[in-house]
Amino acid sequence: MNPRRRLLFVSSRYLFPTDSGGKIRTVNILRGMKGGAFDITLASPLPAGARTREPAETRDVCDRFIGWPGKARGVLFRWIRMRHLVSRLPIAVETDISEAGRRAVAKELEHRPDILVVDFPHAAVLAPPPYPCSGVIFTHNVEAEIFHRHAQIARNPLIRAIWRNQADKMERYERELLPRFTAVVAVADRDREYFRRNYRVDNVSVIPTGVDLGYFTYRESAELKEGEGGTVVFTGSMDWMANIDGVEYFMDAVWPAISRARPMARCVIVGRSPPRALVERARSRQLNWEFTGFVDNVRPFVHNADVYIIPLRVGGGTRIKVYEAMAMGSPVVSTRIGVEGLPVEPGRHFLEADSANDMAAAVLSLLDDRGRSTRLSLQARKLVEENMSAERAARVFEQICLQALRPANAAVASGASTGVPGAVR
Repeated sequence: MNPRRRLLFVSSRYLFPTDSGGKIRTVNILRGMKGGAFDITLASPLPAGARTREPAETRDVCDRFIGWPGKARGVLFRWIRMRHLVSRLPIAVETDISEAGRRAVAKELEHRPDILVVDFPHAAVLAPPPYPCSGVIFTHNVEAEIFHRHAQIARNPLIRAIWRNQADKMERYERELLPRFTAVVAVADRDREYFRRNYRVDNVSVIPTGVDLGYFTYRESAELKEGEGGTVVFTGSMDWMANIDGVEYFMDAVWPAISRARPMARCVIVGRSPPRALVERARSRQLNWEFTGFVDNVRPFVHNADVYIIPLRVGGGTRIKVYEAMAMGSPVVSTRIGVEGLPVEPGRHFLEADSANDMAAAVLSLLDDRGRSTRLSLQARKLVEENMSAERAARVFEQICLQALRPANAAVASGASTGVPGAVR
């Protein structure tokens, strides 16, 4: 029997709790790969206040964990990080630099793993190529595209200029970085085409978005009783700009029509760190809204809701929250961007609404017609069951890593190209 190959997986953030789509996707991949073809070492910052060098939750996703003290990010972090505007690197990348992390990863690379996986382009600043082994980069989005979209919708000229500046820097960073890896992993066909068209990167493979179907079980929504307004839910990290923009848009442009038609309707926003100003805006307007903050388990909130909304105007990659909601039986109303890159059909698996009026009408139609709501949720669950299991996604990722081990790919890992940001500051 062949010995298991050694895989070093580098992340610039601690993966627990799994309170964002990127963390959920990464944890599902690692959990599905553990015990398979690779002996996995996970390298990441330690959580704040960690009392052990190997937290218990990491044992489910790797064979060995190495960590370093993570940077404290207080309430002023969002503003302090703006000092990096003068950097050649995008702010989002510059703030992930950790000398302790670089030393820890460099020490592991001295042991010559068979393959190194970098989680998100940001993490490459902890492990600048070239490598003494094959290298795989796991791109969850086209980061530059997200920044360009923020610039497009920004109303403040100064904010728009900052987003454009960051988009240009991120585009340069991705264009110079991605070709230096043996393999690039994308989460959507459209992302692969973007990399090929804009960055001339051809070694891109796509993995399916996986959902733990045993965890996200199906539950049909109950009939609304006379006088009940119905509950609308959104889940997502509320310290991510795209989610903040989407919730603000839903509150300001969509919710008034819903509350006029159904005065008892309520909206629940589930996710960590909602901006205080946004919570106060809902309170001052006396809206029937709830911001939960961080929760250990989103399932009760989704199961108890009547409609799941994705009002995103900015985004990239694929939104794993879409499949989780569909798996749980919650009918979905989304913008086109909210389901971008997913093989879902409007009117069959979800309702698409790109204007405020259309989104309000779609939500109200599902609250009014529970038969339609049930049909939509059943068809969506069937799609996820047949195509989107977490186990399948992990197996595809593992095969990409095995393919990257082939000697014919060694030239890419040798670092023939130059100028990768992060390699020299």
